[in-house]
Amino acid sequence: MTLTNVPSYIKAVYISLLIIIIVFFMIMAKPILVPLMVSGYIAMLMTAFCNKLEGWKIPRSLAAFIALLLITVCIAAFLYFVVTQLQNFTQDFESDVEDNLNKLVISINQSVLDFCGIDLGMRFGLDMKKIIAFINSGNTNLRELVMMTLGTLPNMLLLPVFIFFLLIYRDHFAVFVTKVFEKQRNKILLEHIASIRKVVYSYIIGAGKVMLILGVVNTAVLFALGIKHAIFFGMLAGMLNIIPYVGPFMGALLPFFFALITKDNLFYPFAVVIAFTLIQFMESSWLTPRITGANVNLNAFITFLGLLIGGAIWGIVGMILIIPTIAILKKLFELSPDLEPYAYLFGEENQKWFSKKT
Repeated sequence: MTLTNVPSYIKAVYISLLIIIIVFFMIMAKPILVPLMVSGYIAMLMTAFCNKLEGWKIPRSLAAFIALLLITVCIAAFLYFVVTQLQNFTQDFESDVEDNLNKLVISINQSVLDFCGIDLGMRFGLDMKKIIAFINSGNTNLRELVMMTLGTLPNMLLLPVFIFFLLIYRDHFAVFVTKVFEKQRNKILLEHIASIRKVVYSYIIGAGKVMLILGVVNTAVLFALGIKHAIFFGMLAGMLNIIPYVGPFMGALLPFFFALITKDNLFYPFAVVIAFTLIQFMESSWLTPRITGANVNLNAFITFLGLLIGGAIWGIVGMILIIPTIAILKKLFELSPDLEPYAYLFGEENQKWFSKKT
């Protein structure tokens, strides 16, 4: 019995079982798959640069090494910026935020007591020693959390190795994909693979531009409001924007609470929320459509569902990687007539299809 003679509901069962197996494999092979996927997207980003170097008669291995060196310098500079900003923020947080937080808690306790007649038991502020003891009493204390974080460093060391090999064997993997599908369509499939690379490249570059613009605008707004550590909060909010729906909310929540703790007037925290909401509206309605366009072209439900699945499987990294991954799957599904309905499911709603049926 050939695959074309299999009933549609049997095909749906096969595909569902395949998805379950893939998800289980993704959970079990997380230490290898996460750096591999990150390396794959970085390699796609550096493919155009390598092609240009190879056009200058530079050997592929040397071109891959130069690209790897360039991306390593960029990542090191980015990590240096993050670490220095985080150090400045933590030093200031430990110095005076505790007193301001106690004042805020005492004020909230007094307001609730005056309006509702309920004493929250915080008339003298928070007992930080009890809070720290409560946190350490859980299953994972701070020392264990640090050790878990350091335990992922060997996996991250795989990144340069994966990037180097993926850049060298990129054409080899492209030919492999063509051999998986029909051989008589090799030329068309290679064109589709090239389009997938362009989609991922455009998405990464566009998302980077949007994050940088949002980081600068957020920083300028926080500077205008007089919020301390404006660069840290502004750039962090811009970087979190790569996570749809959840990222912008988290990016606005941190400066809101910091302004609520450090400022004596409630105008500042609510001004932060209003300003970030207007910036996010500008980003979603004007900035992102103009820069990234319809490169991903996923509907909102699939995007939100993908974020939940990616977060459940791989955490924050999964929420970042899941959107371009679904976009690649959508392009691959379009290559097979049996999987084309799933490509339509991932994409935006086609109003012309309904008008034709009507």
